[in-house]
Amino acid sequence: MEVGEPMVSARLRFYRSLGNWLDRRRIIAYCAILLAIEVSAFLFLVAGTHGLIVPLSAPTSTDFVSFYAAGSLVNAGTPELVYDRAAHGAAEERATAPGVEYRFFYYPPVFLLLCAPLARLPYLAAFLVFEATTLVLYLIVLRNILDECSFAGLVPILAFPAVFWTLGLGQNAFLTAALFGAGMLCVDRRPIVAGLLFGALCYKPHFGLLVPVALAAGGHWRAFAAAFASVAALCLSSLMLFGWTTWSDFFTSAAASHVTYESGRVSFGGLVSPFGAVLLFGGNSAMAYAVQAGATLSAGLLVGFVWRSGLALPIRAATLAAATVVAIPVILIYDLTLAGVAVAWLVRARRGEELPVWEKVAVAGAFLLLLDPRDLAEASHVPVAPLAAVALIVAVATRVFLQRGSLYSLCDRLNAVL
Repeated sequence: MEVGEPMVSARLRFYRSLGNWLDRRRIIAYCAILLAIEVSAFLFLVAGTHGLIVPLSAPTSTDFVSFYAAGSLVNAGTPELVYDRAAHGAAEERATAPGVEYRFFYYPPVFLLLCAPLARLPYLAAFLVFEATTLVLYLIVLRNILDECSFAGLVPILAFPAVFWTLGLGQNAFLTAALFGAGMLCVDRRPIVAGLLFGALCYKPHFGLLVPVALAAGGHWRAFAAAFASVAALCLSSLMLFGWTTWSDFFTSAAASHVTYESGRVSFGGLVSPFGAVLLFGGNSAMAYAVQAGATLSAGLLVGFVWRSGLALPIRAATLAAATVVAIPVILIYDLTLAGVAVAWLVRARRGEELPVWEKVAVAGAFLLLLDPRDLAEASHVPVAPLAAVALIVAVATRVFLQRGSLYSLCDRLNAVL
């Protein structure tokens, strides 16, 4: 026996025992404990940011104030001022308090179709309505993906750290993930509905980057046409309502937005993409874009291959969701709700069987690391969130290539050993 064999054997026994320990009952129990801790920490932070623990030196807000301010400018009859930073900043202060930190607005005018009605409500009410409604949509979509009827099955979804990052930062990641997941649920049986849902992603257009690749590779031309029609209708509606000047100002603002992300005004530790990982390591923007281009091309090729191969929907959907997380240069930690969609499709692909040991360990590790990936990355200079995103797409790609060949049965036998 080789010297290293006892160590390998010990590791195998450890992973086997860990995998057996992480059964459904214990996973739900541990996630319930984690959820209780997250809720307590979340309430503590809410109290702190409202000055209920110690006095604040400056007013605070969330990213939602950017949406609300944009909507209020539309309701005031001045949509052309949405992309005027001074006017938009003044609207944010009117919604919250003077001196509040400025929150950028780089969304296309399509998003104003939602921001404007929200801004007719008082600020706090609008925040609660938006986050609660989109969270419910997100839970409904994931429940349908998992085909899970019990509340207990939703506990791991609620405990996923990206949920609390989205709520805490007042972001729209629930809506994005819900549209994305619902589109994939409908793509085979209701292609027109799927296309309309995918088209609605044009309010955050970079999240639809790989959708045309998937639909074209899979021959889903009805969904492709419906998505195009959806985008055209939403863009035309916003053009008619808000005018060409608003769109022109958006293009100008979007063209200059790269400075915000390259300069570190948005923390490099909060970026999920390879682009962000390179910047965190101290690379320059040219190097970051080159690495990101390679990642985007690789992700696109994987999506095209999988969707053209005609594999089962759960594998195709998991691939598209996981690849999108890696392919987008500007994607932040709250957007990992889309990674939750990918994991849900991976679970669905097992047809009721438990995940392999290594996948369960990887997901459990990601849960813990993503509790505070931004501060952890900045302290350690290790790109925690990008590594989690790459690990996810590796897991998906492994499942793809194992399912396509005889290695699939070998994987099951290896999982039984572990």
